Amino acid sequence: MDTNLTCPARALAIGAHPDDIEFGCGGTLAKWAAAGCAISHLVCTDGSKGTWEPETDPAGLVATRREEQRAASRALGGDGDVVFLGWPDGELEAGLRQRWEIAAWIRRLRPQVVLGHDPWRRYRLHPDHRSAGFLVTDGIVAARDPLFFPELDAPPHRPETLLLWEADEVNHLEDVSDFLDRKLAALLEHRSQLRSTMGIERRDVLGTEENGEVAAFRRRVSERLAEHGAPYGFAAAEVFHKMGPL
Repeated sequence: MDTNLTCPARALAIGAHPDDIEFGCGGTLAKWAAAGCAISHLVCTDGSKGTWEPETDPAGLVATRREEQRAASRALGGDGDVVFLGWPDGELEAGLRQRWEIAAWIRRLRPQVVLGHDPWRRYRLHPDHRSAGFLVTDGIVAARDPLFFPELDAPPHRPETLLLWEADEVNHLEDVSDFLDRKLAALLEHRSQLRSTMGIERRDVLGTEENGEVAAFRRRVSERLAEHGAPYGFAAAEVFHKMGPL
């Protein structure tokens, strides 16, 4: 098992939806940001279907989720400048046009480390997560090799390392013991998702100590990260499949 990359100068996290990045690697991004890394978020879909409430206006939800994602970026130590590709929620495809966009942003941002969904995870239900994962792997290949998409203005760029979260085969841990609070704070910025992904029904009491649902969510996240870290002497860890050199 490999642990703790050297802090990169720049890292790019690519998620299918707003909040996927915070769940997958929020503690790692917060740790690196505190050490001087420039962290960037790229979200593939518009998040327009991310609700259990059928009366919700999709356009309003898109705007809300963008603001939530920017706030989450700031909570992790980023600048809130998030790339939104805007593909329809639930309809993301790992196609050439989408690959072109991912490659363009990798060339433009020039990260040493890219983080994303593991597309090979068995029994993955959500199609956007599968597509986003393949877009990350395919986009890296297109970004690094000069004869792919020669019309792009930015020159080719080869990231050093790819970290895949929710990995089917874990081979890398990042110690996030000192950054659990930042990860949780970033997750709780996604207020539109409290009910559907966090099990928190009462948004009006978010942040109050007496809200048992918030406390239960914090406990679930903390316990999961503690389970990942305990065998290696870490109080909390995020786990990945590491690929590299790329």
